[in-house]
Amino acid sequence: MEYLKIIAFTHKHIDLKALGKLVICEQTLDDRLRNIQSELGVKEIFYMGTCNRVEFVFTSAHTLDKQFITRFLTVLNMGLPEEYMDKFVENVSVYEQGAAFNHLLRTSCSLESLVVGEKEILAQVRKAYETCRVAGFTGDYMRMIMGRVVKTAKEVYTHTNISKNPVSIVSLAYRKLRDLKMSATSRLLIIGAGETNKNIAQYLKKHKYSNFSIFNRTLENAEVLAKELNGTAYPLTELENYNQGFDVIITCTGATEPIITKEIYTKLLNGDTGKKTIVDLAIPNDTAAEVVAEFPIHFIEVESLKEIARKNIQERYDELVNAEHIIEENIKDFELVLRQRKIEIAMSSVPQKIKEIKHTAINGVFADEINSLDENSRLVLEKVMNYMEKKCISVPMVMAKEILVKNS
Repeated sequence: MEYLKIIAFTHKHIDLKALGKLVICEQTLDDRLRNIQSELGVKEIFYMGTCNRVEFVFTSAHTLDKQFITRFLTVLNMGLPEEYMDKFVENVSVYEQGAAFNHLLRTSCSLESLVVGEKEILAQVRKAYETCRVAGFTGDYMRMIMGRVVKTAKEVYTHTNISKNPVSIVSLAYRKLRDLKMSATSRLLIIGAGETNKNIAQYLKKHKYSNFSIFNRTLENAEVLAKELNGTAYPLTELENYNQGFDVIITCTGATEPIITKEIYTKLLNGDTGKKTIVDLAIPNDTAAEVVAEFPIHFIEVESLKEIARKNIQERYDELVNAEHIIEENIKDFELVLRQRKIEIAMSSVPQKIKEIKHTAINGVFADEINSLDENSRLVLEKVMNYMEKKCISVPMVMAKEILVKNS
């Protein structure tokens, strides 16, 4: 794991509103990562952005010093003002080699999450990796890393109670909603049809809420969620024209700019002056700051759920210890697996080399002698050569693995 690196910006050191400025939209992700690869000598990389972290997992020979972090953010070209650039560089978390692998395992097992025990993070890590794998940003090394990440997380969730009665950001948000004692007939606008909104909508449906209107950039996705909720689907472009009133807005999109602007919120109110509720689980927030400041609303966001999340960590301390042991054992085991893979790669050319030697011997060095043999003799010689070829290919690999295991 000599070249494994992680640059992480998380809720532990950075305000979530500021963190939102580092979120990369799908449309620009490929170009930004290609720039990082070409300009910084990065071989494999994947990007992960969740409601409380933005991380880059990659391989590089560079040391993650302040100069490299600054260069990394500059090449990303996120349009950060200088004061934000300095803030991110000063509050970044960096991990190298074994520490990077340990951090990735802890993150995938939810030990680094705002809410310890939430299983959603594993799915988010896998999705982030898969997106970059399909785009060609990762290779064999990251494939092995992710295989061990998934294995370890599954063991933690299976063999500890860390996710028993799980408390996720979604369930915490729902509890906040429940405390407001909303009527079951409340009119709910769902903006975004991703996993987060699907999950919170299922909570609401389970507790007899039924008046749903779903808005999404891709209408087909909105229609799928609307069918599950017996609601109505709209393209996101129709949000500003919606005039049927609402009591609650639940929003979580990947937009980098506010979806609910002052102008759109005013249109949605359509003259209604009552106090409304907005549940905004997006990073950065989908709700413009002036909406929160100028209108009477109950505003529920990820930042406001932090204190509840801290208590969650205290309650799960014993399970954290058990999870740490599982992670430690997987790290030790993976070091051997990784060395075996290095041997396999290093020796991958052996079969072709042996075939070339055999071809040269038969068709060059001993060609005249072989041609002078009778048919039966040539057949016997061919069998001997084929047998020797197979053994010469397999024996070095087997011996190398045996030596590796013995030394371990």
